[in-house]
Amino acid sequence: MPTVLVIDDDSSLRIAIQKILRKAGYRVLAAAEGETGLAFLSQEPVDIVLTDLKMEGLSGLDVLRAVRESAPLSQVVLITAHGTVEDAVAAMKDGAYDFLVKPVERPQLLSTVQRAAERRSLEVENRALRARVGEAEAAPPIIGSSPRIAEIRNTVATIAPSDATVLIEGETGTGKEVVARAIHTLSARRRGPFVVVNCAALPDTLMEAELFGHEKGAFTGAEAQRKGRFELANGGTIFLDEVGEMRPDAQAKLLRVLQSGEFERLGGAETLRTDVRTLAASNRELRAAVEDGAFREDLFYRLSVLRIAVPPLRQRRQDIPLFAHHFVQLYAHRNAKPGLRLSAGALDVLGRYSWPGNVRELENALEASVVMAQGDTVTEEDLLPHITGAVGSIGAEERPGGVFIPVGTSMAEVERSVLLRTLDHFGGDKEAAARALGISSRTIYRKLSEEAEPPA
Repeated sequence: MPTVLVIDDDSSLRIAIQKILRKAGYRVLAAAEGETGLAFLSQEPVDIVLTDLKMEGLSGLDVLRAVRESAPLSQVVLITAHGTVEDAVAAMKDGAYDFLVKPVERPQLLSTVQRAAERRSLEVENRALRARVGEAEAAPPIIGSSPRIAEIRNTVATIAPSDATVLIEGETGTGKEVVARAIHTLSARRRGPFVVVNCAALPDTLMEAELFGHEKGAFTGAEAQRKGRFELANGGTIFLDEVGEMRPDAQAKLLRVLQSGEFERLGGAETLRTDVRTLAASNRELRAAVEDGAFREDLFYRLSVLRIAVPPLRQRRQDIPLFAHHFVQLYAHRNAKPGLRLSAGALDVLGRYSWPGNVRELENALEASVVMAQGDTVTEEDLLPHITGAVGSIGAEERPGGVFIPVGTSMAEVERSVLLRTLDHFGGDKEAAARALGISSRTIYRKLSEEAEPPA
């Protein structure tokens, strides 16, 4: 129940209000003057302040101003005599929630306090919502408009506030680290460190020292004590990328940290504790590795309390234009080529390529194309040869001027591909393309503007 602070120099009224509120289930603090009441306020959170308007020393208005400054979410209700009602009404303009007129009646008291508690609860929720919106805007973008990416965004927003471990699975280059960073940014640990460990890049001999640190002299070359990644991530999040590549003895020590938060530095005897949230990623199915005996079953279940599967780019082709425009803008800015855009033909080629390296391959390809572009447009000629060559071979059996549509392509993608190929065929003449497609030129302008919207 809410905490109510009652400030009144009339002891009989103060005691009567205390009894009524306590009987109704409220936690009640009481003070005979403003100074004592404000001292309570500085020591613990108070939801509602009931204060007499006219008191010796600090008045009710003084208390109101102090509460608005030090505890702005606390609701202030003034207790006033008939002769000072106008003053109480004026005080409401300065932030008081309501006022009660002496003698205070029990039904009016309880009704006013309940409404004040509801107001405070609403303001607390609104502040929390605004904070979450701000955090969401600051989170790394999970780009894409496909249903599976929308589902991932919703999942991330739901699980981020918890401390549960999360296993993020997907092919290399699909953006697993972006998902992990979004979880961290939306969590209560966002002000703590986000430490990334690429388990596949660490030699077996250095894995334990990197994760848990080492003492001076622990091994040849250990000339000083060094903290490990788990120790450095204290208070934040550790992201274990390609966790399936860990050797068995490192898996056992990782399991201990996840279970107890305890570890020892290599060569040390002191047991240390760390408070971290663990996120892990794998580009292969860890359950299959468990069945093959290459990964500990107990560690798998400890890591996969929550699981997110990031689909490959070929399974969400409608996201390719969003990524393409995003990367062209990004690298055009970095290479001092403002205003650089992507031609319809180039976008069509990108949409038909299989992208075995997923988003990472697409990003690298577009960085190279931006650098190679001579004019203000990235064209098909600026794309890497292996991309245009692969797409050309795929479409070798098409009729001249046809459009290659892979199986499983969404209707929105089909429509876009036909529109872009038709525009390219007519040299960008929207009127001619509209006549050929049997639609209005206004429809073409609208669909092009929708395509040009920035990625989510």
